[in-house]
Amino acid sequence: METDRKPQGSDPDRPKVPYWHVWTDEDGVSRQDRCRMTDFEFASISSGAAPSWIDRLSNPAHHVVVLVLPAGWVGEWHENPEPQWIVPLSGRWFVETMDGTRVEMGPGELSFGNNQNTRPDALGQRGHRSETVGDEPAVLMLVQMGQAPAPGRPCRPE
Repeated sequence: METDRKPQGSDPDRPKVPYWHVWTDEDGVSRQDRCRMTDFEFASISSGAAPSWIDRLSNPAHHVVVLVLPAGWVGEWHENPEPQWIVPLSGRWFVETMDGTRVEMGPGELSFGNNQNTRPDALGQRGHRSETVGDEPAVLMLVQMGQAPAPGRPCRPE
């Protein structure tokens, strides 16, 4: 069947999509690591659709939320409400974790936030802080997963 045919050289062409993972280590400290989605298969997403590379995430979405963070917005120390994919649609923002890592993101970049169950540091801070960058709002789409995180490991299991 034509729609099931993989492109020539499909193994070397298998996508590796980068994302930032905000997670909690065994000591309750939030961290960020650069990870990659790699579990792609070349298939049709629906009957009659041309095949493409698909990575079907193992956990179904619980909620989809769109946030508009105004210019100058500051999100003081907090945890993600539940594990969630964060997809910047416009503008820029940053996330700083308890280990001191600060990552700025904009459209085309992804973050998976699951830093629940952090422990307060010496200053009482837990989770992460975030802010908009620049003089325009940051529009973010959150795809909340609703499943408890597995502490102590960066990067989602494939």
